[in-house]
Amino acid sequence: MKLYHHPLSGHSHRARLFVSLLGLPHNLVEVDLKAGAHKAPEFLNLNPFGQVPVLQDGDAVIADSNAILVYLAKKAGRTDWLPEDPAGAAAVQRWLSVAAGEVAYGPAAARLITVFGAKYNADEVIGRAHVLLKRLEDRLTARDWLVADHPTIADIAIYSYVARAPEGNVDLAGYPAVNAFLRRVEALPGFVSFVRTPVGLAA
Repeated sequence: MKLYHHPLSGHSHRARLFVSLLGLPHNLVEVDLKAGAHKAPEFLNLNPFGQVPVLQDGDAVIADSNAILVYLAKKAGRTDWLPEDPAGAAAVQRWLSVAAGEVAYGPAAARLITVFGAKYNADEVIGRAHVLLKRLEDRLTARDWLVADHPTIADIAIYSYVARAPEGNVDLAGYPAVNAFLRRVEALPGFVSFVRTPVGLAA
């Protein structure tokens, strides 16, 4: 398997983290976003949307970080990470949707401003981030994981951008349950960290 990624991309980290937690052999291929490699014809053949990450597994090419999580869990036959029962699968999917929605337009967008110079309204996206964090705090106050009594791909999908929310000026200090959740993910065997980015490094 080849995982096309960029070290500053939370979506890439999401996929890289899960393939590492599963212990699946893989090669990392860094895509030079600054040089526009994600818009080059050879990469667009893998993902016409021109985004990382992309997983290439033989003839299978999987784009989108959440789709990669699903693919890897299915490939490994790990129903602990992705339940087969309808209610369990739906519960996981709910949080994958949050990762693609509230996370992307909250803490991820706030981080894009400071790290990549994105032209978002900082107050607006930071406000969205805190709405999400309050909901996560409520969810995690009486439980260790978002869906089950063990980690699932729902937790992996949420982790990366929440962990690096402070890089977008989103303060995590008021969310003890969220912080405890982040530490639980970081204690999982096979965990790989999401590089801390000095503000403005990639701008």
